Amino acid sequence: MNTSSPGFDVVGVGFGPSNLGLAVAIEEHNAQVDSAGGRPLAGMFFERRPEFGWHSGMLLPNATVQVSFLKDLATMRNPASTFSFVAYLHDRGRLADFINSKTLFPLRVEFNDYFAWAADRLTHLVTYSSEVTEVRPVVEDGVITAFDVTVGRPTKQVDVRRAGNVVIAAGLTPHLPEGVTPSDRVWHSSELLHRVEALATERTPRRFVVVGAGQSAAETTEFLCARFPDAEVCAVFSRFGYSPSDDSSFTNQIFDPSSVDTFYSAPEDVKQMLSGYHRNTNYSVVDSELIDALYRRTYMEKVTGRQVLRVMNASRVADLAETAEGVLAFVEFLPDGEVTRLEADVIVYATGYRPADPTQVLGRTARLCRRDGAGRLSIGRDHRLDLTIPGRAGLFLTGASEYAHGLSETLLSNVAVRAGELVASMAADTIDLTTESPSEGQRPGTPTRHLKAQPTAREAS
Repeated sequence: MNTSSPGFDVVGVGFGPSNLGLAVAIEEHNAQVDSAGGRPLAGMFFERRPEFGWHSGMLLPNATVQVSFLKDLATMRNPASTFSFVAYLHDRGRLADFINSKTLFPLRVEFNDYFAWAADRLTHLVTYSSEVTEVRPVVEDGVITAFDVTVGRPTKQVDVRRAGNVVIAAGLTPHLPEGVTPSDRVWHSSELLHRVEALATERTPRRFVVVGAGQSAAETTEFLCARFPDAEVCAVFSRFGYSPSDDSSFTNQIFDPSSVDTFYSAPEDVKQMLSGYHRNTNYSVVDSELIDALYRRTYMEKVTGRQVLRVMNASRVADLAETAEGVLAFVEFLPDGEVTRLEADVIVYATGYRPADPTQVLGRTARLCRRDGAGRLSIGRDHRLDLTIPGRAGLFLTGASEYAHGLSETLLSNVAVRAGELVASMAADTIDLTTESPSEGQRPGTPTRHLKAQPTAREAS
C-alpha cells in the first residue's frame, strides 16, 4: 500500500461530464489566482474506466443532444473560457460550418468528442483505471480535518490519498425492470452499439423487441429499423403513443441556475408538485421531430404494405424466456389482456437510468451521513453532505440529489455553474494538504492537524 504521496485540496470520484466540468473550473480558478494572487487548488480525479467516455453505446448516427451547446462545460460560468464548445469548434476548424448548420443542438457524437477534447487537456488532473473503494474521515478532537481516499488499480496496488475535500460524481446506472437479467440476448439500450455489430456478424436478425417510451427507446427503434431493414422491430410501451418532450421557453426556465436556488429553498410539498408538473421535460418523453419521423415510417409502411416497424402500444412484456435462438417475449395488450407471443433475436430494454448509490464508495463513512425524513441523504445547497461530525473538510455529492436541487441535477444544464459553486465553496474553506499525507505505516484516519470546528451543512443553511 502506497501512502507516501502528498495530499490534495480536492479529490474527485469519477470523471464523467460533471467532474470534468469541475476539473475545468479548478483549472481556470488556478489560472486566475496565479495572475491575481492567492493559492491554487490542488486537485486529482480518479476514474475506474481506462479512458474518458460518455454514453458510448448510444452515440447513434444523427442523434443530437437535448440541450443547447451553450450549456457546455464552461460557458454559463465563464463565457470567455477556452474550454467552451465554441473554442472546441474553432480548434477543430469547424466553427463556420457549425454556424451554417443553424442549430443549437450538436450531434451527440460531436459533443462526446468535445468532452474528450477537454479531458485530453486535463490529463494532469485525472488518473484512469483507478477505482475509489473507500473514503474515511481524518478526525481530531471530534472534528473532521480531512479525508483519506482509498484507490485501487488493476495491478492490485492500493493507494491512500489525503484530501481536504472529496467530490463524488455518482453518475447513472442502467435500470432494468425487476426480474430482468442482462445477457447476450437481453440488452439495455446503453449497450446498443457495443453489441449490435457482433450480432450482425453472427446472423441476419429477423425480429427485435424494444421496450420503453422515452427518447432512448425511440432512438433505438429508429436505429434498428435503419440498420436492419429486413428485420421487424416491435416497439412495446404502456402508453397509447410516444409523448413529446416539453421544451418550450417558459418551461425550460426550470433548468436555469437560479431555479436551483428556488427549488432548494421550497417546502417539500412544493418540490414534489414542481417535479410532477415538469417531469415531461426529461422523463419518458421524445423529441417531436423523432416522433413525427417514426409515425411517417409507420404510415409509409401501410401505404407500401410492408410492415417493418410494429408499434405495440398500451402493452407490456408480461413474461420473457431465453431460447437457443434468442428470446421469447409474451406481450400483453393491457386494454383486453390479449397476449401476443413474439420470437425475437434480441430484446432491448430502453428503460432509463437511476442515480448510482454514492454510499458504495464511502464504506463505513456512510454511517456519518445525516438523512432527511424520507431517508434521503441530507445535502446543502452547495452539494455538501451533512455529516454527524463537524469539520472544515467537505464531502460533496453531485448528480444524485434531484430531490433537493431539482430536475437539472442529473443533466448537463448546470454542469458549468455548479462546478463554479463547488470551487467557490471549497476555496473558501481549503487548507493546504499538498505537503502532507499519511506517512508510511500510519493508520488512515490518524489526525495530522488541528482545525477549528465549522458548522455542518444543515447548520450553515
